[in-house]
Amino acid sequence: MGDVAMTVPVLLALTEKYPDVKITFLTKPFFAPIVSEIPNIKVFIADVKGAHKGVLGLWKLFKQLKSLDVDAVADIHNVLRSYVLKVFFRFSGVPFEQLDKGRKEKRELTSGKNKELKPLKPMYQRYQSVFERLGFHFPIYKDHVLKSRNITAEFACDIFSEAKKVIGIAPFAAFPGKIYPLDFMETLIADLSAIEDVKIVLFGGGQNERTILEGWEGKFANCISAAGKISFKEELELISNLDVMISMDSGNGHLAAMYGVSVITLWGVTHPVAGFVPFGQPEENQITSDRKKYPLIPTSVYGNKIPPGYELVMETLAPEQIVTRALQILEKV
Repeated sequence: MGDVAMTVPVLLALTEKYPDVKITFLTKPFFAPIVSEIPNIKVFIADVKGAHKGVLGLWKLFKQLKSLDVDAVADIHNVLRSYVLKVFFRFSGVPFEQLDKGRKEKRELTSGKNKELKPLKPMYQRYQSVFERLGFHFPIYKDHVLKSRNITAEFACDIFSEAKKVIGIAPFAAFPGKIYPLDFMETLIADLSAIEDVKIVLFGGGQNERTILEGWEGKFANCISAAGKISFKEELELISNLDVMISMDSGNGHLAAMYGVSVITLWGVTHPVAGFVPFGQPEENQITSDRKKYPLIPTSVYGNKIPPGYELVMETLAPEQIVTRALQILEKV
């Protein structure tokens, strides 16, 4: 999800510079609403668990895409499936450029030894490079973000019915190395909910996450969980109208950033220098764990590798520090 969201500024900049270019965006059905409002974008659904499963399914997908008379293919994902498609397209004579993920640099950055942190190329610039190799050259500016969406869900309308600043909090991530300890998060929510003119919206996915979020909803005033109550499209409408999003190094932060929302990111065993900072977000919004105490950070790009003794790295992030940054942002809203 975050990978798709990070493509948005690139696609906006590309279609602004080349308004006559038509783009077919191949993605899974759930992610379609992320790019659906970008000019000249037509979404093509990849049914990777059905019709497009396996090599034969990818051959069928290739034939369907080839029938669209595409002039070139930009692979900004670079996974096994897209590599197979690359073989098919190149044999058919269609130019095909593929994302350089910088795997070697990332392995060096996350090696289990003390190291000097050297920022890697941000992911959106890596996406941009793919299009440049196809002959499309365009600048990307901070204002290459989507406009806030109109709110359609009654649930979301109720949230914005009062004259309060709205803070989104997405407390979870795919791996434990990127999740703020729940007792620390509860303290953060308690401190924010005590602010008179602030409302908090909690975001999450699975049933276990919903249970935790609903517990906080019942415990704290001015706090409501959106988990399981609205569709993904409606969730995007809500996120696009937030004043601040507080998230882990996860997809929700990238979703908010693609609308120009201020995003405070909490970093555990991952780190901003790996290139995954939400688009357009300043350094002050990156709350990182203490590298003096935990010098091996970053230990992984995705948060899935936690060396012994690094299980509690995020306890070095004080809730008061996060509250202070949120209030500084709200003062400017």
